[in-house]
Amino acid sequence: MIFKRKAYEKLIAWKQKYADKYAVLLEGARRVGKSTIAEAFAKNEYRSYILIDFSKANSNILHCFDDISNLNLFFLRLQTETGITLYEHESLIIFDEVQLFPRARQAIKYLVADGRYHFLETGSLISIHRNVKDILIPSEEMKISVYPMDYEEFCDATGGNYGILQQIYDIGKGLGQAVNRKLMKDLRLYMAVGGMPQAVEAYLERKNFSEIDRVKREIISLYEEDFRKIDPSGIISQMYHSVPAQLASGSKRYRIREATGKKNSIRMERLMYELFDSKTVLPCYNTTDPRVSLAATKDFNRYKLYLSDTGLFVTLMFIDRETTENEIYAKLLSDKLPANLGYLYENLVAQMIASTGRKLYYHTWEKKDSSHSYEVDFLISRGSKVDAFEVKSSGIGKHESITAFAEKYSQNIGKSYLLSQKDVGKEGALYLEPFYFVPFIVS
Repeated sequence: MIFKRKAYEKLIAWKQKYADKYAVLLEGARRVGKSTIAEAFAKNEYRSYILIDFSKANSNILHCFDDISNLNLFFLRLQTETGITLYEHESLIIFDEVQLFPRARQAIKYLVADGRYHFLETGSLISIHRNVKDILIPSEEMKISVYPMDYEEFCDATGGNYGILQQIYDIGKGLGQAVNRKLMKDLRLYMAVGGMPQAVEAYLERKNFSEIDRVKREIISLYEEDFRKIDPSGIISQMYHSVPAQLASGSKRYRIREATGKKNSIRMERLMYELFDSKTVLPCYNTTDPRVSLAATKDFNRYKLYLSDTGLFVTLMFIDRETTENEIYAKLLSDKLPANLGYLYENLVAQMIASTGRKLYYHTWEKKDSSHSYEVDFLISRGSKVDAFEVKSSGIGKHESITAFAEKYSQNIGKSYLLSQKDVGKEGALYLEPFYFVPFIVS
């Protein structure tokens, strides 16, 4: 199935404004739909296109890149090998999984300068940094991040009315518990299925949740295979699998030792950054002083990790059993899972914020005369101010961290939000918002 994706619209903008001077790289985790988006764009927007998938390109195609000093010959060889005619200024050449063949990426500089055709690359998971260490990275390259399908894309694919949700948000008032319960149930469906296109397709084919779960487990297995290509010891896989458990523990930071049983070291940190590069996780950094730029005060040694897809997060929570039963999904949809699964909603909010292109930040500070700490789950910059978010999966009676943050940083805070499953409300300056409004709040 071909789904409507926001990255497609970004490609349209690239073609209209920048394609004559820059190639474009779609980057993201495996199975988020990069190749599908690229080929759909090529089919719809160009007279012809050549797609070279470097995960299975034959040797004749690869030998075309041995010498690009004569581009006339290079393009003739490509057309001969593929049987596809290229038309000047009307054709696109796609380098799919370009990280597997660094010489193609290095050639971009000369191919773009030639000006005859447009160039689109896709890259995923296996560390691009590792595979380009000996080549010159082209400056003539723009990047577009591709994420799992966000809630708007999911609604578009499954028949949900996202436009109505926008209108409800714009009203700024609660619509009653009946409507709120319906909207939360719709959102929990997204949490269960997730935004991986294959999982969404399985849902639309009316497969049961056990079968949808198997699709997600296949994706996780694919990630594990790729992790082992980078790190045969399996440590990166351990780091990945540890994400739900560490969030469940309520820890103020991700701890490598808890994931691997090994002390922190330069090697462990390098492997962690390989995991970051895979785009399968979302790092959320502690900012030491939210009165200043969040990026300028982030603590590189203190971070949390979330999964890039909420559906994979649900599956990974129950990965210890052969399959996640329909019963568990039924409980999630009806909000009957244990109340201590607040970290599932925390991961949802992280994904919603990240899908807008924002980096993730949080803030902790010690309570006075106490061994405990305050923690604000997420922060985003809004001009010269900072908006703060606290996540509650169920009750909203206690919210001392967000209240203390608003008092401590009163000169710097824009708005403070308590996110939960409850209807819209307000307590003083604290905005009470349901989770399904997060995309509108952070956009």
